[in-house]
Amino acid sequence: MLSWLSDNLVNIALIAAIVVIVALLIRVMARDRRAGKAPCGGNCASCGACHSCSSCSSCGVAKGKMTADR
Repeated sequence: MLSWLSDNLVNIALIAAIVVIVALLIRVMARDRRAGKAPCGGNCASCGACHSCSSCSSCGVAKGKMTADR
């Protein structure tokens, strides 16, 4: 068991680093969503999905509620 760990230590460290990075990205995305920040920048005028509905289908923000500076 100990030899397997030493043989795969680089792989284990790399996978652990990737898991930490993904967890941090998810945390930031969740925090931004709770704060009302749109993932598309909130500029519904430039969003191709917003022209046919009353809210942005990619972020769920109503038209006119977000501006490009957010």
